[in-house]
Amino acid sequence: MPRTTGTYDTATTLGESVRAFVPRPLPPADPPLAPTCFADLNRQAELALARLAGVSGLVPSVEWLLYSAIRKEALLTSQIEGTQATLTDLFDEEAGLKVSNTDDVEEVTNYLRAFRWVQGQLRDPQGLPISVRLLCEAHRLLLDGVRGAGKQPGELRRSQNWIGGTRPSNAAFVPPPPQQVANLLTDLERFIHASDPDLPPLVRVALIHAQFETIHPFLDGNGRIGRLLIAALMEHWGLLREPLMYLSGYLKQHQTEYYRRLSAIRGDGDWEGWVSFFLEGVAVASADAERSIIDVASLITADRKRLLESPKAGPISYRLFELLPMMPRFSVEHVRQRLETTFPTASAAVKLLQDLGILAELTGQKKNRVYSYQAYVELLSR
Repeated sequence: MPRTTGTYDTATTLGESVRAFVPRPLPPADPPLAPTCFADLNRQAELALARLAGVSGLVPSVEWLLYSAIRKEALLTSQIEGTQATLTDLFDEEAGLKVSNTDDVEEVTNYLRAFRWVQGQLRDPQGLPISVRLLCEAHRLLLDGVRGAGKQPGELRRSQNWIGGTRPSNAAFVPPPPQQVANLLTDLERFIHASDPDLPPLVRVALIHAQFETIHPFLDGNGRIGRLLIAALMEHWGLLREPLMYLSGYLKQHQTEYYRRLSAIRGDGDWEGWVSFFLEGVAVASADAERSIIDVASLITADRKRLLESPKAGPISYRLFELLPMMPRFSVEHVRQRLETTFPTASAAVKLLQDLGILAELTGQKKNRVYSYQAYVELLSR
């Protein structure tokens, strides 16, 4: 007998009566999750996270790694929802350079703001804990001034929504009626803050993400807030001290399976299949991030050696090089401001790094030139 993970309630929207799914509170019951279904995978995922945390010491500044990891997560979680922005668009926008798809870039930038705000709250002794209030505020930042701005930013939905299909009657999934959302989220919050010795933290993260997506408490942005919640819980439970893993890359690569596994919880009670998929994702994404850090460390070490061996190198060119991992695209004026120096001095430092093959000039123009730490950008964009 398959497990029943919820009940159905009749809701009316757009003049149609639909069966809306109301999930049971966590943890799964009748039967409970069997440790045999997750023990090995959980151990592998935890080991992969520990290796990732260890390898971050290869790079002089963990901030360099965070700069790219957080942007990759922001980009990939937004791409799952259909945005077309690229990593170079993001770097260009931050450098004050012109980007074509400004709306998409703005959505990614909003995710970055929401992510940083949540992280700040969790690290501040006076900050908000993981809670409905925290998620609502993150949602407000996420939708601020972008396409979903008319969809009640920061507020739980007051109307029935649906997923897939052109109207409620042919939807792939109809989440709970709006009047049940607040209570369901209160149950979820209770589960987050209750101790459960039978379920390892990563398994709990998997359950919480799926439950949040099933409740679908907002009119827009549920996927991105649900994935932000994964990162918040990883930090909250000390699974990864710094957000160096971009799980959204794995979820985007296996997007059909991601949605199918969530659907199988609601339809077949298959929590085990979802938890296995999630734990495999954490192990794979951690290994990918680990490889990326090793590649970045190798590139930066080789380029620094080239610079140190140059007889023309001086303090300004060294300082410029140290900025590159967090300023991979820029103009000379940008460098002048960051290094608080003169335009000719900034220009000379840029030219030296270009002559050494570390920087590439992108425009081919005499004026308003744009430079890129191209090997690094290509490495991160892989």
